[in-house]
Amino acid sequence: MARGFNRKFARYKLCLGPSKIHHIGVFAVEDIPAGQRVIEYTGKRLTYAEGLDLKPPDDRYVVHLDHKWLLDGRKQGSGAELINHSCEPNLTVSRNSSHLFFISRRKIRSGEELTVRYIYPVKITRIKCRCGSRRCRGTLQYVLR
Repeated sequence: MARGFNRKFARYKLCLGPSKIHHIGVFAVEDIPAGQRVIEYTGKRLTYAEGLDLKPPDDRYVVHLDHKWLLDGRKQGSGAELINHSCEPNLTVSRNSSHLFFISRRKIRSGEELTVRYIYPVKITRIKCRCGSRRCRGTLQYVLR
């Protein structure tokens, strides 16, 4: 595995590289069949109160695990925290027994960037989406009006 990935959590060969979406992305080094567990999202467990105390940009890699816990991918992350957003992603999220996995939605070809749909909680500001998909929703965050 490339530096930045924990072999224990990635089931396929992955690497980091320049992304057209945002800075650095995660890329498949081999073909990945549809419906396969690709990598587990890991990180330090935080309570919701601890997560709410984080201010941008420290909240960037925090994800919802279950009704009690969040995961902070900045600490003890598997490398999955570096996967970029797309409005038409090739990965989906599956939660199982206090684990969060990224599963391939379709066949992913070697060299293709891995993407997942980010669903942020309601925030005051929008972050512009740069995924470039035909169905781009324009933002990574939903805003209350």
